[in-house]
Amino acid sequence: MPTEAKRATVAALTEELSGASASIVTDYRGLTVADLAAIRRSLRPQGVTYRVVKNRLAKIAADQAGASELSPLLEGPTAIAMGSGDEAAVAKALLDAIRPYRAMKVRGAILRQHRIDGDDVTRLATLPARDQLLGQLAGAVASPMTTMAGLLAAPLRNLGYALAQLRDQRAAGGEGA
Repeated sequence: MPTEAKRATVAALTEELSGASASIVTDYRGLTVADLAAIRRSLRPQGVTYRVVKNRLAKIAADQAGASELSPLLEGPTAIAMGSGDEAAVAKALLDAIRPYRAMKVRGAILRQHRIDGDDVTRLATLPARDQLLGQLAGAVASPMTTMAGLLAAPLRNLGYALAQLRDQRAAGGEGA
């Protein structure tokens, strides 16, 4: 028979999981309470929560939140970093926060209902921010159009240069323009 505290924990975890666009599962073995508090403090400004969870309760919450893909990652001592918004920013913030703790291992993540492994989380963290990627895409799309506009304007521009030179030659030769 579940206690009221466990029901409240599952409800809170369900709410956090359903509101998160990225849920990254880590193994926190070998860390002290002070280390975990330091990680939480460093993640808080980025809007990322970091919770140590009981696997059984987390599996129940994941099923209720529609993130059942999270269940295979919940083995052993488990902590989950949850954040909304840019998934790459959440991954980068977590990896930056846990970098001083060599014992920590990223098991995997759920990104918008898709499971990825720990290596993919590391690769995701190396991506530029979403705004920067969109800027690069816009530049890649605009570059050929700018080149094409320059090429189409070149004959008219060259005609203008030729007429200007002709005018200058006639003025220098004494002929009237």
